[in-house]
Order: sequence, then structure tokens, then C-alpha cells
Amino acid sequence: MRTNPTPALLVLEDGSVWRGKGFGATATRIGEVVFCTAMTGYEEALTDPSYQGQILVLTATQIGNTGITTEDGESAHPQVAGFVIRESTPVVSNCRAQAELPSWLNAAGVPAIEGLDTRALVRRLRDAGAMRGAISNDPGETPESLLAAARGAPDMSGANLADSAGPEDPHQPSEGLNGWWDGARDMPMGRPPHAGRPFRVVALDCGAKRTIFKHLVDRGCEVHALPPNSTPEAIRALQPEGLFISNGPGDPAAVDQAILTLKEVAGEVPTFGICLGHQLLSLALGAETTKMKFGHRGANQPVHASGRGRIEITSQNHGFCVEAASLEAAGCVITHRHVNDGTVAGFRHESLPISAVQYHPEASPGPHDSAYLFDDFVSQMAEARS
Repeated sequence: MRTNPTPALLVLEDGSVWRGKGFGATATRIGEVVFCTAMTGYEEALTDPSYQGQILVLTATQIGNTGITTEDGESAHPQVAGFVIRESTPVVSNCRAQAELPSWLNAAGVPAIEGLDTRALVRRLRDAGAMRGAISNDPGETPESLLAAARGAPDMSGANLADSAGPEDPHQPSEGLNGWWDGARDMPMGRPPHAGRPFRVVALDCGAKRTIFKHLVDRGCEVHALPPNSTPEAIRALQPEGLFISNGPGDPAAVDQAILTLKEVAGEVPTFGICLGHQLLSLALGAETTKMKFGHRGANQPVHASGRGRIEITSQNHGFCVEAASLEAAGCVITHRHVNDGTVAGFRHESLPISAVQYHPEASPGPHDSAYLFDDFVSQMAEARS
């Protein structure tokens, strides 16, 4: 439990100064300031590689109640540049917890701030759009120095963060869901894992969440994860039965090598993309992407699945989207749309076995409405095998 918190500052590039109490690491960090409306799953959010280079604001009023449990993380350590909340609880009530939030952030070098009006902050970001900012627990920093740092921070547009968020070397994830998902298999969209010979799936790992690979492994896939800058030859050498493109941070249009690779190999075998993978596949097919005003980040985002005739509640984390007209001109059918603003949330190619969604069917955190998409991917591979 922390004592005697120091004053802390968050300064946005528009000049607004937000004062609070510091916890976590004593440090100064810059990044794009974004907000997430999920009410649960702060550990999963903090460890999601898609948040690399960003200062994350949570709208939930109290954070830290369940501590930190390493097996729940989506990567090995926090990925955010900084963390902003209304209140950090001094009490951890979770028998599985292995650490408290403040000490965990401190060990990872992540500064955090609490005690400010996060709802007012989110309204500013909603109205003006995501902004660059600087966060600091360092008593030597001033609002003026942090404003200069914020305005000097690199813009997210044009930033290739996927190459650094992804692995340097190939790896083979082998952990499944370990039984916790069994109850969900009773839901209408669930099916038992494939029981035959494993499907060999090559994944372009642009900063994948662990739970995505767990879902693939749980469904009978042998996953070979490659760095995002891998060549077509590296993918074909593994003789995949399926190709998966993961989530990740940054501007999709800046991930040049992945786009070039996908132009060659996408659709040679059943191909499925999630989040950044959705954007990279779209770009490889000739569509265009654009930066959103403040993005979609939360665990209760409604999506209309036109092919299934229903609304799905989804988990989302993205600041870029695909232009609908350019996607249709590239020979794709829009299968999912975001209910709130009509942006593209999923597509399939008219003639190639390529499909993708802009959101996270694995959730973590969030609802399981879209878990069937992993089953659909496995079914496509089974059909191709037969």
C-alpha cells in the first residue's frame, strides 16, 4: 500500500493542465491520451500491446480492487506509457492477486495519476479528439515543461509501432484456455474444439493479445507466430493451412512490410484478421484507412452482424478505421458495422477466403458474443483440408 502520494500532472497539447496524486513509477512519459469505457479488466487493458505509446484514461471510478494476477495479463508487462484514473483503491480483495497495482506499475516504470476528474477529461477528449499529452510524477517537472514535451511528442498518424510491439523472433504459443471457457461452449455460438490433426496456422504477430492465441490453440490449431515484418517466403515455408493477422498498435498504413507480404499471401489459405489485422488486410486488398477522432475503446461496443441478423456487444480498442467505399471497391462485402457511428467493423472478400473484424472476439475483457468467429476460421480450414 502506498503512502504520502506526491503531486502529479497530466498536460494535454491543447494547454489544459490536470492535477492529481501520483502513484506507480516516478517518471515522465509522453504519448497519445485516449480513454476506455470498460468497467472491468484493467489488468488486461494495461497489458494489451495495442495501447503501446498511449496514456490510458479509464472511466470506471475505482481501479485496483482485484490487484494484479499475472496469468490474466495479455502480455508479460504493462504496455501503456501512462495511466490515469479517478481513484486507486488501497485494498486488494482477490485471493488470486499476486501484487498491488501501484507496486506493479512502479516495477514496470509506468507513471500513474489519480484524483482528477476523469469524466471531465474524457469529455474534453471526446469533443476535441485524442491528443498528445505528458504525464509526470516527477516534482521537478512544471506545466510549462510538460506542455512542451506533449507538443513535441510524435503523432500517432504515420507511426509504425507494430514492428516493435511484435516479437523479434518466431515463437509457438501452446497454451489454451485451460478450461475457464467451458461454460461458454454451452452458448449457441460455441462448438467443441476440433479433435483431429491440428491445423497449422501462421500468425503475423503485430502485438497480439495472449488470449487470441489461446482461443486458436483451444480449437485445435498449431500456431506459429512470426514477426510482423516477415516475408511471404517465411510464411510459405511453414506450409500453413490458415493465416492469422493479429491486433497491434499504431497507424496501419505505416506497417509497410506486413502490407506488402499480405498482398502476396492473403487468401492463399483461409485468412482471418483482428483489429490491426483487419486494417492491414484491407490495405493489402487496396482499401484505405483513416484516423478516428477518438476511436472505439471499451467492452460494450454494439456491432450489427448483417449476415447473422443480430446485434453483438463487442470489446474494441482502435483509433483507425477502414473507409467503407474503398473496401467495397476492393471486392469486399461489409459484414459488420458499428451501431453507434456506422463505421466498418468487419468484412469478407467476395471470392477469396479472407475475412476480418475490427473488434476483439476473444474479448478479455468483455462479452463473448463474437467467439464464433474463431470457430468459423477453423471451419474454413477444415473445409479446405477436405
